Amino acid sequence: MAKRNIVNIDEEKCTGCGKCVPNCAEGALQIINGKARLVKDIYCDGLGACLGHCPEGAITIEGRDVKAFDEEAAKKHLEEIKKKKAEKLPCGCPGTQVRSLSPKRASELINWPVQLKLVPVDAPYLKNSDLLIAADCVAFSYPDFHQDLLRGKLLIICCPKLDEKNLYIEKLSEIFKNNNLKSVTVAHMEVPCCFGLNHIVGEAMRLSGKKVPLKEITIGIQGEVK
Repeated sequence: MAKRNIVNIDEEKCTGCGKCVPNCAEGALQIINGKARLVKDIYCDGLGACLGHCPEGAITIEGRDVKAFDEEAAKKHLEEIKKKKAEKLPCGCPGTQVRSLSPKRASELINWPVQLKLVPVDAPYLKNSDLLIAADCVAFSYPDFHQDLLRGKLLIICCPKLDEKNLYIEKLSEIFKNNNLKSVTVAHMEVPCCFGLNHIVGEAMRLSGKKVPLKEITIGIQGEVK
């Protein structure tokens, strides 16, 4: 070991927004348990490209005794990250990029992606949020979906009839466990198969060990709230 420059993260200031992560060319930073973390000292070159992207000023450069930067190890680490992302998502298209949105006109959508298969369990926008989990057909059936159901909430959609229930239970359980949600609203259609969304969310909540305020809304096939 030798003394060299390396990033230091102030956990008190870090909000886990994740803006630093994509700006580390070596992939040395990750959001773990709601905070930015240095994965390994050998992945950090100490140049500080991530500094200007932290809105809280939680990242600084300091000199300390650590292992030397290993460029080859960092390259392999980046390749592993890319491989895992490709395995997690059914496609590698740009449309799966995680984004926070600003509502415009009649739309109240503030996050992307919205499909449960594509939403990362550690997406920064999930932290301390009010979450709406809606069956796919709800937004098409209920004419005031954006104004009445979605306003002020993050959105996740899925189909309790056609999709893999156990995978969704496992994924939602991780989302509930790691993101300190303020509330969860479940919106589904009145048809019997759609009530399965209640079971999926309820079982995920049980497995997560969390008790988050839960509300259920049923939409009729004519577009009315039951």
